[in-house]
Amino acid sequence: MSSDLELSYTFCDSTAHTLMFNLTPCNIMKRYVWKAALNWIPRSDITFLKLVFDVLYDGAKALHWKQVLCSGADDEYSICGAVKGETIATEFDIKGSRINFPKGNYNVLLHGFTDDSENNRIICLNFTMVVKQDAF
Repeated sequence: MSSDLELSYTFCDSTAHTLMFNLTPCNIMKRYVWKAALNWIPRSDITFLKLVFDVLYDGAKALHWKQVLCSGADDEYSICGAVKGETIATEFDIKGSRINFPKGNYNVLLHGFTDDSENNRIICLNFTMVVKQDAF
């Protein structure tokens, strides 16, 4: 939490997860790179991982984005190849676009799938982001 941003998350399903996600700094004004820390114990092996992001702004869908992080060949992310029950502890940069987020309420739904058809969901997070002031 900061003077310009509140960020929190919950799980989308009732399954118990072992996960910690931290983002620094917790502000959005004139900031385009954030440091993220992730500690997670996945419920299945991660040879393939597709992330699906849905962003809603004040209740309206603003963005739908999909990204394959792990394909099983020449993967660049340390999470790729993790096995069920193994603790993943990693840090990475999140690089945002040069978009100034308007003041308002955002919901970011993050789904992680272990298959390309999006049938085998491994994780689901619901981020709430409150932008408290306009950047312009």
